Amino acid sequence: MSVTVRVPAKVNVQLAVGAARPDGYHGLANVFLAVSLHDEVTVTAADRLTVTCTGPGADQVPLDRTNLAARAAELLAARYGLEPDVHIHIAKDIPVAGGMAGGSADGAGALLACDALWGTGASREELLDICAELGSDVPFSLIGEAALGVGRGEQLTPLEVGGTFHWVFAMADGGLSTPAVFREFDRLAEGRDVPEPTASPELLAALRKGDTGALAQALANDLQPAALSLRPALADTLAAGTAAGALAALVSGSGPTTAFLAADAQSATRIAAALEASGTCRTTRTTTSPAPGATVLQGP
Repeated sequence: MSVTVRVPAKVNVQLAVGAARPDGYHGLANVFLAVSLHDEVTVTAADRLTVTCTGPGADQVPLDRTNLAARAAELLAARYGLEPDVHIHIAKDIPVAGGMAGGSADGAGALLACDALWGTGASREELLDICAELGSDVPFSLIGEAALGVGRGEQLTPLEVGGTFHWVFAMADGGLSTPAVFREFDRLAEGRDVPEPTASPELLAALRKGDTGALAQALANDLQPAALSLRPALADTLAAGTAAGALAALVSGSGPTTAFLAADAQSATRIAAALEASGTCRTTRTTTSPAPGATVLQGP
């Protein structure tokens, strides 16, 4: 008996970051957009909890209980007095360590799959509560489409999207530590007032209208200077994509993946080819947004 769930990657079309709080976290206004790059998580009843992974970058995915998919199974089981005795298989297609929430997606996928396998009947609110315990990006992986995340990014308000947006993602060699990027953000912010993070009305309107040109003008990532400080070569990737015709370019989340908004599918294909020819990135992927959140493909 097994359950398979498909779960999307994300891009942060706005990431506004506040000053560090006493608990070490930063307040965020994080506009998430799910994109049509997916992992598939299959959960099967087993004698004990195990994790396997295949696909691009699988050798970088932890297979112990630090994997968010394993943690999701444990947390749901603990709530319902069950043993988390499942085999979790992750078929990766979301770039690993790329700032696209692949690990968070796997956590949300495993949670939904275990819920279906065990028949716990957990409410959506309960599942989102467990997601928030797993990490700030995990709740969005469950709901998908588009949302504004505040607090640590886990308090979500769904957003309306009025059209399809075309993207190119350029993957860099190696990852960037999210905590290290936030530390660099704090270092760069020393001695100046950091405003309270708020969502851009212009960006929300662009999403609602499906206006690619307006969205290009409003894309913003407060972590980008920190990511570029730690990985200066990303500036060359951003410049190459812009020169190839991208309407806008930014570091995706904490990086090191860079995201390029294209006018249409043909433009996205040309931009991807130019980026690969530029030698400034390891590989590229083209895709669209929005995309549905975690979805059961095959039930028990």
